[in-house]
Amino acid sequence: MKNLRPSFAILLLSAVLASAAGAQTPTYEIYPAPPPLGQSAGEPSLGVNWSTGNVLYVAALETLRVSFDDSVTPAAATWEDVSFPLTSALTLDPILFTDAQTGRTFVAQLAGPASLMAFTDDDGDSWLPSTSGLVSGVDHQSVGGGPLAALPGVGYPNAVYYCSQGVALAGCALSLNGGLTFNPAVPIYNLLQCGGLHGHVKVAPDGTAYVPNKGCGTQQAVVVSANDGLIWAVRKVPGSTVGESDPSVGLASDGTAYFGFVGTDGHPKVAVSHNKGMTWSTPKDVGTPFGIQNAVFPSVVAGDPSRAAFAFLGTPTGGAGTGTDVNFPGVWHLYIATTYNGGSTWTTVDATPGDPVQRGAICLQGTTCGAARNLLDFMDIAIDAEGRVLVAFADGCVGACLSGPPNSGTDLGTIARQSGGKGLFAAFD
Repeated sequence: MKNLRPSFAILLLSAVLASAAGAQTPTYEIYPAPPPLGQSAGEPSLGVNWSTGNVLYVAALETLRVSFDDSVTPAAATWEDVSFPLTSALTLDPILFTDAQTGRTFVAQLAGPASLMAFTDDDGDSWLPSTSGLVSGVDHQSVGGGPLAALPGVGYPNAVYYCSQGVALAGCALSLNGGLTFNPAVPIYNLLQCGGLHGHVKVAPDGTAYVPNKGCGTQQAVVVSANDGLIWAVRKVPGSTVGESDPSVGLASDGTAYFGFVGTDGHPKVAVSHNKGMTWSTPKDVGTPFGIQNAVFPSVVAGDPSRAAFAFLGTPTGGAGTGTDVNFPGVWHLYIATTYNGGSTWTTVDATPGDPVQRGAICLQGTTCGAARNLLDFMDIAIDAEGRVLVAFADGCVGACLSGPPNSGTDLGTIARQSGGKGLFAAFD
């Protein structure tokens, strides 16, 4: 019997450790928009007002407000339409950005070389028109912001950037007055440096601005400005390869940059920089636990210096998953990888088990895609004031599609919200 006691103790300790590890692993609840809201929600974006806890969500011509009641389990969600007429009439590309600290949310609807744009300070109860910051960018606009590096704000403490791509170059314009007006646009790269559409602009706590790009020569890169958008530098990510989906950068409270991307092999990978993109860690494949062979729509957010989350749609089926073949046999889910140790290791979970997001291809070839392009080009990720991760995505597989093909071809507005496990702020563990 003496020989059994150590074995029993080891088994008990292993069980305790396994239970503790399970309690730390993030879990998610899925919240689809209730009809008639969110029924056409390809490439959604979202933001969280840290003061009110409300989530603002845009897709197509709808701006929706989502509030969560955490007094019940699972939390209950209330969806409301808070669209503003100016940003609900015409769109070539929708985008939304919430300055979490000030609570100001911007909605921009691309309308040719500029955007129809407005902002709200009360989560959509009232809106003020804004001016588009760039009149030469014809595609894929982005709005972002955060602290200023050196320049003083005018009536608003933070920088607001409007970035977009023209035919020969991309540019970003800076607003010092909270988006009322913008300074002249500054080129951030030209076609000799980078091609393709850029991702979404993010601003670090020290005011450094980042615009990710999926194709700068043979690698992916961040385009960085440390002086309030006056000068920009292309900083490539070693170990990356040119991709089809826009990459994404998440910026931690100390400025640590987490770069999530999908390269030519279709695998979701992430690299980390502690010096504004001058050097990067070796990229890690976060899809390995599920054997992911095709991934799209990388979206990254960070909290504490050592914590970040990387969301993507993925399938373990290899082959031409991002082409036009609606009969591609892959089944896609929403996966979210999280690190708590600065990117040394990642915990990846299937946030939609038993509930595919898409069957068949998720085409990334633009307007030539036909029926395989129901989800369009990207999704989005954010955190709330307590470090919960929220992902905005469009659900392309509903109804009978859940049990088998064909794909439903839908694009239902949906939020995945963290419901358990450790978030991105240790203070709320």
